[in-house]
Amino acid sequence: MEPVTLSALSDELSALVRAAEAHVVRVEGRRGRAASGVAWSADGIVVTAHHVLDRDEEIDVGLPSGERAVAAVVGRDPTTDVAALRVRGAGLSPAAWSDAALAPGALVVGVTRPGKSPRAELAVLARAAGEYRGGRGGRVDRFLETTLPLHPGVSGGLAVSAKGAPLGLLSSGLVRGSAMILPPETLRRVVKSLLAHGEVRRGYLGLATLPVSLPAPLRAATGEHVALLVTRVEPESPAARAGILLGDALLSFGGDTLQDPSELLALLAEDRIGDAVPMKVLRAGEVRDVTVTVGARGHGRAA
Repeated sequence: MEPVTLSALSDELSALVRAAEAHVVRVEGRRGRAASGVAWSADGIVVTAHHVLDRDEEIDVGLPSGERAVAAVVGRDPTTDVAALRVRGAGLSPAAWSDAALAPGALVVGVTRPGKSPRAELAVLARAAGEYRGGRGGRVDRFLETTLPLHPGVSGGLAVSAKGAPLGLLSSGLVRGSAMILPPETLRRVVKSLLAHGEVRRGYLGLATLPVSLPAPLRAATGEHVALLVTRVEPESPAARAGILLGDALLSFGGDTLQDPSELLALLAEDRIGDAVPMKVLRAGEVRDVTVTVGARGHGRAA
C-alpha cells in the first residue's frame, strides 16, 4: 500500500467538501446570526437545529447555487434540537445518510454555510457511545461528540466521514460547549414525526417528581431503595384521573423500577400514548397498584 502524500490528502478532502456542499444551505432564522441546514428531500424539506430559529415564517435560505429562497418551519423538536423547514420552489440535493459505526479518533469533516460560500473544517470524533438523552429529555440514538469549534453557522451543518459519507446533523445545542452529531437514525425518527404532526409526540402523565431515598422499613417492604416522590399533579391530567396524589412515591411504571425522573421520561415514548399502564405507588407506607392511561405531552411539560 503506497503512503498517502499531503497533496493527495488535500485533493481528496477538497473533492469531499465539493460533493458535500451541494447538500448544505444557509439558514437565516435569527437576526444577524446565520446557521446552516441540510437538504432532507428533493421536495423542499431542510433539516436544521431548532435553537437557531427565533421565528417560524419568512426564513431566508441561501442555496448552494447562490440563489435565495424563503422557508417556513414545518415542525420543531426542542428536546433533540431538530427543526424541519419547507423551502419554497427550491431544487434541493438531499444527503444520502450513512449509518456507519463510528469510533473515537475517526476523522470528521464539518461542512457548513455561515455565508454565501461553504466552510469546511477537519476534526476528530472525540467520543462515541450509545443512546443518551439531551438536557431537555430528547432521546438521541448515539452519543457522537466532535472537536469541531463552535463558530457561527456550525449548528445545522453536515458532518461527513473521511470517505465523504454524510454522518449526521451538527448541533451545539445538545451538550454545552460541544459540537455533537445527530445521527441519521435519530433524524429519521424525529423528522418523520415533525412532518406528520409538527412535533414529536411523547407520553404525558401530568406530574412532577423528585427522587427520594426510602427508609429501611420501606426498603424491606418494597425491595427498593429509591422512589420518585410526587411533588405536583396537574388537574384533569392522566395522573389525576388515575388517582395519583401529591406525596405518593412512584416505585415502578409498566414493570420498570423508577429511581430518577429521567427514567420516567424515557418510558413515555410516543408508542405508549393511549396505553393503560400499571404502576406501583407507595402511599402512607402501603404499596398500591394503579393504572394510568398515558396522554400526549406538549412542549414544556415534565412528565
